[in-house]
Amino acid sequence: MISSAIDRLRARREALLALFSALAIAIHAFEFLLPSPVPWLRPGLANILTLCALFLYGGRAAWLVALTRICLGGLLLGTLLSPTFFLALSGGVAATAMMTLAHMLAGGRLGTVGISVLGAAGHILGQLLMAAWLLRHPGVWRLFPPLLMLAVVTGAFNGLAADLLLQRLRLRLARCP
Repeated sequence: MISSAIDRLRARREALLALFSALAIAIHAFEFLLPSPVPWLRPGLANILTLCALFLYGGRAAWLVALTRICLGGLLLGTLLSPTFFLALSGGVAATAMMTLAHMLAGGRLGTVGISVLGAAGHILGQLLMAAWLLRHPGVWRLFPPLLMLAVVTGAFNGLAADLLLQRLRLRLARCP
């Protein structure tokens, strides 16, 4: 009896993480198609699903969703191993590291908005580090202040969206046996 309940919870977790990953890839691809003033500047809506994985299942789940989105998204969009891919990877790794570390250290005190803003700031920092390494030009760092301001705005928006989604998911999950 207990074993079957644990199996159901494990299956639900795996199914939800697969759904989060698939949706994150779809959103990543959609954002790639949107016009942008800077080729690698996106609102990061796919990160909403990484946040949900983090708050529902912890850091390992967040890493799974983030890396799956980046790698399979790069494969799907034909950017795998291109500079665009490495910018996405460096930003995604920095963002996920910041979010999981903040979630682990601060627990629930920061909430989804605070964790998301930190993740967005980490994403910008990771991308600029990679861009500076790829371009070998110090002028890249002049982009940091305006991009950081944009990251705070998009991070707050994504955090609010993740919070709304988490509220609905927790209600649904609580009703399921």
